[in-house]
Order: sequence, then structure tokens, then C-alpha cells
Amino acid sequence: MSVALCSLPAGPEQPNEDFAAAAPRAAVLLDGAGVAGAETGCVHGIAWFASTLGGLLLGGITAHPARPLTDCLADAIRSVRSLHEDTCDLTHRASPTSTVVAVRVGEGGLEYLVLGDSTLLLAGADGKPNAITDQRLDEVGARLRAPVDALPTGSPEHAAALAQYRDALTGLRNRPGGYWIAGPEPQAAEHAYTGRAPLQTLKSVTLLSDGATRLVDQFGLADWREALTVLGSSGPHELIRRVREAEHSDPHGRRWPRGKAHDDATVLHWLLPDP
Repeated sequence: MSVALCSLPAGPEQPNEDFAAAAPRAAVLLDGAGVAGAETGCVHGIAWFASTLGGLLLGGITAHPARPLTDCLADAIRSVRSLHEDTCDLTHRASPTSTVVAVRVGEGGLEYLVLGDSTLLLAGADGKPNAITDQRLDEVGARLRAPVDALPTGSPEHAAALAQYRDALTGLRNRPGGYWIAGPEPQAAEHAYTGRAPLQTLKSVTLLSDGATRLVDQFGLADWREALTVLGSSGPHELIRRVREAEHSDPHGRRWPRGKAHDDATVLHWLLPDP
């Protein structure tokens, strides 16, 4: 199993709330969600939630190779809940949550699960990319974020509008008509996108947090085929470097309106052997 992994926080003094890890024939990536510096009701924090859930999920999908990925995710959510429900307020509106991407090689090929706005990028043996992303959060957000995008990123007015936007998003979390993400309730796992791909048709499998996909889906400076070329030639670090370069060229979000000037960025690139 040949895996290259790069994960960088939004800033040098900030905690990295992404988590990614690999085991033989399996990998996971999680992007912890919350409001930086805001009360969450959890004494452990967002990074703890994402890394603890990710570690338990990876252990579950490798220890029980026949168990569906959705069941493994529900089990992991229950386990994390049991670890802090006695010390933390899991009913808090801003209780930590996380996106989830999980892949596992089984007898039927590559199984995958995607929940939230992280991305699974499958490269066919012919080089053709297939990006699998849960768009529900983006679809809900598009209806709400116009006031945020009209203001310079990092300004006090932008921060106030962003807080209102995130509060509105929280009210639509894990409910019909809204979006689904891993949090305190195991039922969210039932709403993940899942599928299977024949292993012999794949050249590589890449898991990306939304801080790393900005080059393609937000900035439009590359397409997925070009992103795969960068990953194949220079690795995940170079892809994230290009994201950071673009972010630094537009620090106030005038060209590319966004909630944060910089975001945690993580890429796990798994190169599959030739059939």
C-alpha cells in the first residue's frame, strides 16, 4: 500500500482540525467542524472529536471487513459519544461535528463512504477523474451566504455576518431539507453517500478536505485531471502549496469570497498497484 499524506493547519498557531490515516487496504479522512474560538459545549474540542472519531472508524472498518461502512461509522459515533457524554453538553447547538470520507478494499472492490463536504477523488486506469462529494451542505449554504460573500474576508462586518450564517446552518444540521454530518447522533451515518468501484479500473484513490479542494472547486485554477497530475508528479504537499499561494494572493476574499482566508488542508493520496 503506497500512501502519501500531507495535512497543514490554516495557520501556524492554529490547531489542525483535519484528521487522516491509513491502514492496510483502508483509509479515512475527517474535517472537524465548528466555530473557531466559540463555545461548543465540549471540553475536548473539535480536533479531539475528529481525530478520535477517525481513529475509531479506521479501527472498525479494518477489524470488521464484512460490516457495512455506514454501520462502522454509526458504531464509531456511538463510541465517541460514550467517551464524553458525561463531561460535555452534546445537545449544544455548536457541539463538534465532522465530515467523513472512508474507503476500504474488499472482495467486491473499493467500498467508499462520503458524508459532508470533503471529497473522494477516484482516478481511473485511463486517468479519468471521478470526484465524489456530498453537496448538501453547499446547496444549503448557497441559499444563506450572500450577505457573507458581499463583505471583505476578515473584516469585523464579515465576522458578524459569518456568525449569523453559521448559526443558520446549525439549525439545518442533520435534519430533512438540510444537510448531514457526523456529530453526536449515530443516525447521521445512514445518510452518507456510499458506493463501490471495481479495483481493477482504478489507478489511485485520493481523500481531500475542503481546504485542499479549493484550487478546483472554489478558485477554479485547476480541474480534477490537473489536480491528479500534480499529485502524481509532486505529491499532496505541492497541491496544498498551490492552494496557499492562491489564498495569499486574495487575502480579503475579493476574488474568491469565502468564510475563511485559509483553512486546514489535508490530502491522502493512495496509489494503487497495476492490475
